[in-house]
Amino acid sequence: MNSTLQNTPVSFDDKAPNPVDIHVGARVRMRRKFLGLSQEALADRIGLTFQQVQKYERGTNRISSSKLYEISRVLKAPVAYYFEGFAGSEAEGFSESHSEQAVHAFLMSGEGIELAEAFPRIKSAQQRRRILELVRSLAEIDED
Repeated sequence: MNSTLQNTPVSFDDKAPNPVDIHVGARVRMRRKFLGLSQEALADRIGLTFQQVQKYERGTNRISSSKLYEISRVLKAPVAYYFEGFAGSEAEGFSESHSEQAVHAFLMSGEGIELAEAFPRIKSAQQRRRILELVRSLAEIDED
């Protein structure tokens, strides 16, 4: 067994979703959204209901290896993609910086995906700087 996965904390609460399932589900959601697919469209292509896809994406239900393989084919990403960034899956001695963790968390949200796609389309550097200043000031307000 891979030693990095052996060191991963495991949830023993049978009612709480496992952190790995939550992470994999969030990566499915992010990839699906990048491709512009609805939950219904993904569900149709893998022979499930959209409710089941919704449960997978929330980490409520665990994705079997065969379903993850089907999902990876539909979403055109290798199976390993769904585990990237999971805290226990990094190479020995590797740790993400705080900034990398923040970017990862941002890109795992629906709003983050939309902002990451829209922001580069703003042609004016001055407008991009103003948006950044606005976000910084709003973040400071939230910290108070």
